[in-house]
Amino acid sequence: MDFLANIVQQVLTVLYNFTESVGIPNLGLAIVLMTIIIKLIMYPLTQKQIQSTKAMMEIQPKMKALQEKYKDDKQRLNMELANLYKSEGVNPLAGCLPLLIQMPIMIGIFYGIRDYNYAAHPEIVTSFLWLADISKADPTYLLPVLSALTTFIQTKQTMPANGGGAQNKMMMYFMPLFIGYISLTFPAGLVLYWVVMNIMQIAQQSIMNRAAAK
Repeated sequence: MDFLANIVQQVLTVLYNFTESVGIPNLGLAIVLMTIIIKLIMYPLTQKQIQSTKAMMEIQPKMKALQEKYKDDKQRLNMELANLYKSEGVNPLAGCLPLLIQMPIMIGIFYGIRDYNYAAHPEIVTSFLWLADISKADPTYLLPVLSALTTFIQTKQTMPANGGGAQNKMMMYFMPLFIGYISLTFPAGLVLYWVVMNIMQIAQQSIMNRAAAK
């Protein structure tokens, strides 16, 4: 992951130089620009992943009914599940490939921002909006709150109309709280990346939902 982290840090430096060239040198702004660029590049993959995840959640009640009905006959259960996937037009593996492609990129971004060598670039402006230094945790806790809130909204958007079962509902509340908690100690620049990525994800999901409604 050091290789990917180094690439992320180089991209950040290039984008920082860009902000400097337009008269607004700021590493926080460079992180926002990088997040937007990455999100646009990964848009098709994210779209496929969202569609597959939502489709699987929609048919979970039917899957559970089959699992209960054929709990003593694994062979019949597998056959009935395969028929269910076919009739519903769902591929249970469709969301895996996009996720596998995105995960190394996301991990590289995580380490790239977290381990950015701020001391080696004392000339870089690390203040951003209300943050005095994005290399340190947000002392106001506003970014951790935003990370939890945007994660909740994003998770709720992907939930089917029927709620997707008790387990999915539990995850809808647990994950935002977990993300908010760990964000308390992360560098503000990393949490800023997460919040901006979530906001763009929410916008993408809204566009997809409206398109599906039409």
